[in-house]
Amino acid sequence: MLRFFCIAISVVSIASCKLMPNDEAAGGQHYPPTDTVNVVDDYFGTKVGDPYRWLEDDTSARTAEWVKSQQAYTVGYLSRIPFRDKIRDHLKEIVNYERFSGIGKIGKHILYRRNDGLQNQSVVYIQDGFDAEPGVLIDPNGMSTDGTVSIGLDGFSNDKRYMAYHVNRSGSDWTTTYVMDLDTRKPLADEIKWMKFGGVAWKGAGFYYSRYPEPPKGTELSAKNEFQKVYYHRLGEGQEKDMLVYEDKEHPLMYNNVGVTEDERFVLILKSQGTYGNEIWFRDLSKPVESFKPLFRGFEHSYNVVDNKDGQLIVSTDDGAGNNHVVLIDPKSPGKAHWKEIIPEKSEKLETVTAAGGKLFATYLKDASTHVQQFSIDGKPERELILPGIGTASGFTGYHSDSTLLYDFSSYTNAPSLFVYDIAKGTSSIFKKAAVKLKLEDYETEQVFYSSKDGTKVPMFITHKKGLVLDGSHPTLLYGYGGFDISLTPGFQPMIYALLENNGVYAEANLRGGGEYGEKWHDAGRLMNKQNVFDDFIAAAEYLVSAKYTSRDKLAINGASNGGLLIGAVMTQRPDLCKVALPEVGVMDMLRFQKFTVGWGWVSDYGSSDSAQYFPVLLKYSPLHNIRTGTSYPATMVFTADHDDRVVPAHSFKFAATLQRAQKGDAPVLIRIETKQGHGGGASLSKSIEMNADMFAFLFQNMGIVPSVGK
Repeated sequence: MLRFFCIAISVVSIASCKLMPNDEAAGGQHYPPTDTVNVVDDYFGTKVGDPYRWLEDDTSARTAEWVKSQQAYTVGYLSRIPFRDKIRDHLKEIVNYERFSGIGKIGKHILYRRNDGLQNQSVVYIQDGFDAEPGVLIDPNGMSTDGTVSIGLDGFSNDKRYMAYHVNRSGSDWTTTYVMDLDTRKPLADEIKWMKFGGVAWKGAGFYYSRYPEPPKGTELSAKNEFQKVYYHRLGEGQEKDMLVYEDKEHPLMYNNVGVTEDERFVLILKSQGTYGNEIWFRDLSKPVESFKPLFRGFEHSYNVVDNKDGQLIVSTDDGAGNNHVVLIDPKSPGKAHWKEIIPEKSEKLETVTAAGGKLFATYLKDASTHVQQFSIDGKPERELILPGIGTASGFTGYHSDSTLLYDFSSYTNAPSLFVYDIAKGTSSIFKKAAVKLKLEDYETEQVFYSSKDGTKVPMFITHKKGLVLDGSHPTLLYGYGGFDISLTPGFQPMIYALLENNGVYAEANLRGGGEYGEKWHDAGRLMNKQNVFDDFIAAAEYLVSAKYTSRDKLAINGASNGGLLIGAVMTQRPDLCKVALPEVGVMDMLRFQKFTVGWGWVSDYGSSDSAQYFPVLLKYSPLHNIRTGTSYPATMVFTADHDDRVVPAHSFKFAATLQRAQKGDAPVLIRIETKQGHGGGASLSKSIEMNADMFAFLFQNMGIVPSVGK
């Protein structure tokens, strides 16, 4: 097992002015007024106004007052929906069931997460053997009164005694890392601050880690993150004594994550400029003095070191294989001419490769569904694992000495189960199973393939009640993402059953830009090809209507983060496409995203307005810049959060303010701003329930549907 944890210009003039209150140009909706400023940027001779630039200042009293007024307006609207509270109470009933997710087998210790039903955060349990009595290792619910503190696990020491774990507060990406003694089940005094997008890699009596410099006070959630450095921390010492191991003074906008092979021979620096493509530099620790040397140069391909075998590195990569393959590389002669391929490329995408129990486990995607194959450490095929059905399996991590592994499996209609896999026998048995109360046998998922604008076949999963009559009457929620080589695979989402129970339909489209079919699929939806993503999603919506799952008046569209950009772009390009639009934490200002926190890391997928090549492409689809006054847009609720330091709330603030002013007709435009929450990771269950209740209440209200719980 490799302990490698990574993370799936302008000219400005400002003069304040004030326009008419928003309700005078909003079709009768009485929105709070939003001031404008005369800000004009010059991009290669093209002047672009940014009248709501002042909303980027997340620390100003002026922005705080705007947020307060918008929150009050949104709460007022939602409180008048008669069935909103009933939906919220019903969602509590739906999610109130015991559930589990796997962490792994660490020596004699078995670790997993458990939620008894309505706990805000799942609790980490430990037991010494599969039949032993479990005990609580870490309960994040006791770290805050409102459930807004979450934890993540960062890595285990090679002697299997210590575990590093991090704490996130209020959803921010900033973490503080601590250490737990698995034998005594007590925390150590060690504390590592200002980490983001990286875990730890254990070596000897300590570990390597990556961190950023501490940002200026008051700018923690918006300042650009630069100069990530690698340090070594020795257990029992203060962070101020940590040794600087690696820094790149010439490239401030570079991720520098660190890993160590299980035998602790090689320490590896994974360098990346964005979310795709990386270099790897290494140091052979068996030699007394050696500096970091390049193993792979350039950022055109992705490389992942899986394990070390007799001084040679097992690497999965898309270099020379768009669907990925596995090669054996001698660090002394890392040139491509010396590579030995041990697992060839297949027609299906090789999603991940892990090493455990002296074997390799390759997870493939076949039409966005998981298939897992076991190989010898030399790459000889041994067997395909038998999974419960079409769905998503994850896990399969372990140590060389392991004889059993843990993995999770779920689908849209199968609640998550935690399995134990016997490596020698090739058999699986259930270790922990969710006690879901829904009648899942009453529902089904089908996969369809529809044609996009250019004729490309795109897969889509559609979930609904069995025997649903296709008469175009069903409320439908279409979800998409389409970016950063991320694959949407079938997974259990209990809250969508609030829709499905009402003869509704839930659809997920596997758009280009994702990773479902390898790097060609990803490339077909990024940079100059980004419009393909929007075309794929529009075609998905049109398919659902033409196949009579729904109608335009019963269709809602939803996506988050890059998926929020998707919804913003689609609704501005095709405002007639649907009845309701629900963009979450979206990248809405495509001309300025790179100026905040780690936005620079997305340039590999989007390009940048700092480039004369990409500026016109970005301007053409940027949601903020393509809102047209006097247009009838769908009923829209924009979602963001005050501690989102990945896609800063200013994106949503400016988009909502612009849309409110431009909207023609009575369809509402709301912005829902969650407090003490970030980009979505580690969100408390209670806040998730409230958010989904508001989403479904807004959806049903604007479709003219009274849900069954509201009757």
